[in-house]
Amino acid sequence: MDVLEVARCAQAAALKMSNLSTQIKNGVILAIAEEIERERTRLEEVNARNVEEAANAGLSASLVKRLILDGPKITDLTKALRSLAQLEDPVGETLLATEMDRGLKLYKVTCPIGVIAAIFEARPDALVQIATLCLKSGNAVILKGGAEAAKTNQFLAELIRKAIKRFDAIPEYSVQLVETREDVSKLLKLDEYISLLIPRGSGSLVKYLRENSRIPVLGHAEGICHEYVDSEADPDMALEICYDAKVQYPAVCNAMETLLVHKDIAERFLPRMAERYEKANVELRGDAKTRKILPSIKEATEEDWSTEYLDLILSIKVVDSLQDAIDHINRYGSHHTDGIITQNQMNARRFLSQVDSAVVLHNASTRFSDGYRFGFGAEVGVSTQKLHARGPVGLDGLVIYKYIVMGRGQVVSSYVGRNAKSFTHRKLNKTWPP
Repeated sequence: MDVLEVARCAQAAALKMSNLSTQIKNGVILAIAEEIERERTRLEEVNARNVEEAANAGLSASLVKRLILDGPKITDLTKALRSLAQLEDPVGETLLATEMDRGLKLYKVTCPIGVIAAIFEARPDALVQIATLCLKSGNAVILKGGAEAAKTNQFLAELIRKAIKRFDAIPEYSVQLVETREDVSKLLKLDEYISLLIPRGSGSLVKYLRENSRIPVLGHAEGICHEYVDSEADPDMALEICYDAKVQYPAVCNAMETLLVHKDIAERFLPRMAERYEKANVELRGDAKTRKILPSIKEATEEDWSTEYLDLILSIKVVDSLQDAIDHINRYGSHHTDGIITQNQMNARRFLSQVDSAVVLHNASTRFSDGYRFGFGAEVGVSTQKLHARGPVGLDGLVIYKYIVMGRGQVVSSYVGRNAKSFTHRKLNKTWPP
């Protein structure tokens, strides 16, 4: 099937999916979890070959790590699917109900977006997360994974298709997989059929999509995340948070890339922190003030402050004030996730209100910025833009809304010349359908 036909089939599927019952949508998600568990051994074997091929091809260690879909990750994935099935259906929620005038009622009701094209790199578990989130929200999805995970993606897509075939009500083409760069180039021109592009990968991928398509793009270019250790931070707490934010899983977009430390705590805190990082083989790069305290580390360049390493590399800067930390983050950060560590509640509130990021944290690791941890079941990605959806995008970011007007034969001509105040616009304690 060529790409144009894929898009046409997806559009037809989307129209049918908007009316699926919650029971059917949850049923197919649970069926996908069952298929994955049933084929767990084969899935691990297929993925192991992918990982081996990627390592032999000389891909970076961080990229190879993101490719891995082993036993623990498969367990986490199926748990996430069962969690997703338990969440409320985002479709058909009444956001507003008013009586415009006697017998003329207005409802604002959530509905699916339509056809979503999701283009992602490396992590094959993203395929399952995105597909099931789209199914739950009543959207058709066209998936394109990276060539480095092609075998795993193909196997997972086949498992999803097997689960869908159990349900006559779910259109066959609600989830489709395309596999070449040429396919992507063609998809970008199909704004007549595709409502939204969701990239999940490098900044260069997001930039390419935005520059080469008229289809709206929902995503983030980079995850340049910060932790700021305030002058009134608990040093022991700061040690644990900053270690977790960098080391727990460095190859993801919510890992810390720059550590900011207030000058009044830097001499007490940084040597202890550097010792922890040294044991984890973290390469440190610091500004002049940091290197006076840690003379053995590399010098940080201007480029370091705006670099997403996705590796065990960390840039460190000593700042003179809370405002300096806020200004640094708003200048160099990617508006993804940034945190403050402090016992001073006023400083915390100031940071949380003034840092212009999708997720801001107080006394917590940046690694908590995640759809699954937020209770969304999973996420299609993280958005740093300010329209429609922001932060980890779960089900609520995959629906839009429509206005439904219910009348009793009213016509506009009967209202001409009437004072606008004559309209009641009375709020109703009712949901759609009434």
